[in-house]
Parts: sequence; structure tokens; C-alpha cells
Amino acid sequence: MNPLLSRLQPYPFERLRQLFAGVTPNPQMRPISLGIGEPKHPTPAFIKQALAQAMETPGSDLAGYPPTAGTPELRQACAGWLERRYGFPVDPATQVLPVTGSREALFSFTQTVIDPTRPAVVVCPNPFYQIYEGAALLAGAEPWYAPSDPARNFAVDWDSVPAAVWAKTQLIFVCSPGNPTGAVMPLEEWKKLFALQDRHGFVIASDECYSEIYFRDEPPLGGLEAAVKLGRSGFPGLVAFTSLSKRSNVPGMRSGFVAGDARLLKQFLLYRTYHGSAMSPIVQAASVAAWNDEQHVVENREQYRRKFAEVTPLLRDVLDVRLPDASFYLWAGVRGSDTAFARDLLAQYNVTVLPGSYLAREAQGVNPGAGRVRMALVADTAECLEAARRIVQFVRDNQKQTP
Repeated sequence: MNPLLSRLQPYPFERLRQLFAGVTPNPQMRPISLGIGEPKHPTPAFIKQALAQAMETPGSDLAGYPPTAGTPELRQACAGWLERRYGFPVDPATQVLPVTGSREALFSFTQTVIDPTRPAVVVCPNPFYQIYEGAALLAGAEPWYAPSDPARNFAVDWDSVPAAVWAKTQLIFVCSPGNPTGAVMPLEEWKKLFALQDRHGFVIASDECYSEIYFRDEPPLGGLEAAVKLGRSGFPGLVAFTSLSKRSNVPGMRSGFVAGDARLLKQFLLYRTYHGSAMSPIVQAASVAAWNDEQHVVENREQYRRKFAEVTPLLRDVLDVRLPDASFYLWAGVRGSDTAFARDLLAQYNVTVLPGSYLAREAQGVNPGAGRVRMALVADTAECLEAARRIVQFVRDNQKQTP
């Protein structure tokens, strides 16, 4: 067996299952889960119709092998969305590549980039999406965890990374909007990161799958957009990852795309040809329809905005929490242990939240997720409000019991 598999840590939801072992949730209350970031808003009807119609379209059924590079129509739809969203053109033939969801792409891109024949470090934000760590370890690299700073809206402290670490860094993961914090990286941070890249030669993978769920008038800045604003023609050493899962409420389709440096994407396509990760032609056809429509995205975003506007003030009365820049998470500070908070909340009020310490690693003597919990407000507003009311009551009950 691959010995590197032994270095993988349990996924947060496995750790949550272990934490809840032996806990009997309050049977007088129906269960509500804010633990998993899985969209619960209905899939738009026109996307389902596109899937069904693709089955009846000659050449789009299941009788042939799909192209790994995606159809020209899908690549053009992805490129068209990028231009409408960010205001600059990309070449659909060389700077765009469809992928079977951002998670798979983040993992396989890491295997493409890392050269294990020399010292390799992968810099990750901390807290982080655990696929970054697993991808680094299985590529034969060492993760290095750059902490998020609560005093700066959970911006990643790139200055904390020692020069000796940068010298060995081959890949860096950026997550903006962030999971779990919801923080968006501003242009000045991108400028700093690009300067480090020019000095040390690493590749930047920009995970942007929450980019279309935001709460202010100005949409989040994207990595490619930052490169254009800073005059970095051709996006050297930069690839952005995005997905339909959150944007269009279709996580089961496993559809997204990457865009950026044509040289990197050429090598990534070569890897994927052997990796066997071509997207179904039916999913490709439905993805074209999804990327070409923006109205359902606006409606989805408005639903999240209304929900967060109602839920956040309730929780702010008892927890350290505020409206994020973007994403569908609340990153809330709690008193005492985050794991005890999650366990006792389930037992007393049958609400599931994810301990923040499970989404981070202890590094430089600190676990930056400790004392916080992640709440995924993915269900409808009524259910999220019910969960918030239970959490408020839970906190107040426990405050009365604390001397």
C-alpha cells in the first residue's frame, strides 16, 4: 500500500461522528444540521430539463466516451461566464478546462504540480478545506499552515511564513471567499502574494467556489481578476477553481472548471487524460445551460442574503459572530471548548454544528479554529431560524449554570 496514506488525518465529519458517539440527542426536538456545507436550496428546474433533454440529443447520450478537455460549447460557456463576471476575455481553447467538481480538481492539480524529487512545501490557509492537506501529503509534499488573523477579518497572515519555507514552496492554496471564515482576499493581499510568487516561483491555486454567494454590493475579487488589475498578462503561475455546486445548487452534478495559465492547464490536461476524469456529456450539456444563465444565481444569492440578515442578529446576541464577506457559513466564537459546545448543543437541543478546531491544525503552537464553530446556513430560512433560536437558548441556559 502507498505509505503516504497513513499520513492522512480523519475528515472533520468522521471526527464529528466520533465526538457524538454515545450522545443521545434531545428526542423532543427534530434534528437540524448546520454541520455540512451541502446546498439545500432546490436545483433550478431549467438545469434538470437540460439534463433530460441531453439524453435525447444525438451525440450527447451515454453511447460514447466524453472528451477529457470538454466540449467546445462547454469551454466557451465557461469563458463567457468569466468575461461577464470579471470583465476580461480568456481563450476557451487554452485557458479553460472543465473538471468534475472543484474538490477533484484541487486534488489532481496538486499531483500535477508537485515535483517530489526535490523538497516540496505546500502552503495552506489555517483553518482550511482538508483536501488541500491530503492532496499535498499524497503528492509527497509537506503542508505548512499559514494562520488566519481574526483581527483582520480572518485574512491569512502570509507574513508569518518564514523565508526558508517560501524557498521550498511549490504550491500555495488560496481560498477566497474562505471556507470556513467567509473572508475575501483584497487586491493588496494579492499584490503581496504575487510578489512572493515572483521571488520564489511557486504556483497559486485559487479556490473560488463560494464566489457567487456574497452579501455586499460589490462581488468578491477573483484571483484572475486580481492578476489582470495588476498587469499580470496570461495569469503566470495562477489557476482559479470554480464550481456549479454552490452557485447553482447542483453538487450532485460534479461540474466545475479551472482557468488561468495556459502552460499549467496543458500539463493538467495531460494528467487528466490518464487520470480518467472526463465529465459525462449529459452533465456537460446541462453545465452549458447553467453557466449561460445568471438569473437563477441572483435569486439564489438573494435567498441567502435574506436568510443571513435574519439569522445573524439572533446569534450575535450570544456569540462572537458577524456577517461574513461571502460564502454560506457563519464562523462563530464560543465560550470555552468548541468540541464541548458542539457535543452539548446536540445533546440538549438536537442541532449539529462543526467544531472549528476540526477545520484547522495546531501550528506554531496555536489551533486558529479552536473556540469557534462553523454553521452552514444551507437549509431554508425557517429551519435556520429555528436552529438559531435553539442555539440562543442553549447559550443562555449554560450561562445561567456557569458561576
